[in-house]
Amino acid sequence: MKTLNDVKKIAVLGAGTMGPGIAQSYAIGGYGVTMWTRSESTREKAKETLYKGIQTFAEEGLVSPDEVDSIYARVDFKLTVEEAVEGADFIQETIVENREAKIELFKQLAACVKKDAIIVSNTSGLNVFELVPEALLPQMCIAHWYAPAQLIPLVEVVKSEQAPEEYGRIVVELLEKCGKTPVFMKKFINGYIANRMQMCMNTEMFYLLDNGYCTPEDFDKAIKASFIPRAVVLGICKRIDFGGLDMTANNYKNKSYTPPPPVDMPKTLAEHIEKGELGIKTGKGFYDYTGVDKQELIAKRDKQLFEIFKITKKFMDDPV
Repeated sequence: MKTLNDVKKIAVLGAGTMGPGIAQSYAIGGYGVTMWTRSESTREKAKETLYKGIQTFAEEGLVSPDEVDSIYARVDFKLTVEEAVEGADFIQETIVENREAKIELFKQLAACVKKDAIIVSNTSGLNVFELVPEALLPQMCIAHWYAPAQLIPLVEVVKSEQAPEEYGRIVVELLEKCGKTPVFMKKFINGYIANRMQMCMNTEMFYLLDNGYCTPEDFDKAIKASFIPRAVVLGICKRIDFGGLDMTANNYKNKSYTPPPPVDMPKTLAEHIEKGELGIKTGKGFYDYTGVDKQELIAKRDKQLFEIFKITKKFMDDPV
């Protein structure tokens, strides 16, 4: 039976938005990592992003400053898929979220990976089990990360129906070794857990905004001052336990909540899109970022995320 000890070398395929942070996490976990991306410019940017990411971890006290160079040295960039996966025991796919691109990559993998290598996809919106060649299904799992990958603890794990149970467990154990908080789902569903919850909240948020019940600022204030911090301690299911399942049952019986009607596109969102207001990258979204240094703002966000996740880990290590 395959175990975590059998995993010695990891390949990360894709070095765009998610790749460097994922590679950083595996390298911090002690693994040798080979990375591949087809674009030279992406590769050079990924090297810079990776090194800066490790430096930031050192500044936050999560790794020793003396370890920065040795952690970075564990990641080796390759020019072809075949070179990247040669001898790899664990392969993380994190290329662009494009159906055809993933199909093509998995065809390549089917011809060159070890038969007992575990292959995981970072796909967020595709059922990757429908895209891979049938021969790869017994090796196939999903490890779905959240951006920024090196900061957000959660990784949602799902195995294919054909993969053995221990493959899913190995993925979980490996992620835990690398400092992540994996959740092993019983079966695949589009959106996994966190994205489905976010879409539910987005639906309600846009309903309130579209119909003039509140402003984006007031919505955010209400969320940050109520169930979001409480959920850090209790989650959602345990919060219901503390309040009493009968109270929640009464909310259903009394029809205390009526979900908003479905819409093709929220009015508020469509208006921002039509104006080219796409958020920080364009200088305006729900909020106005005119004159704001974007890099300083992102750095401030990352620092605050470090702080909140340190507190979160403390509570998760000693749960109520």
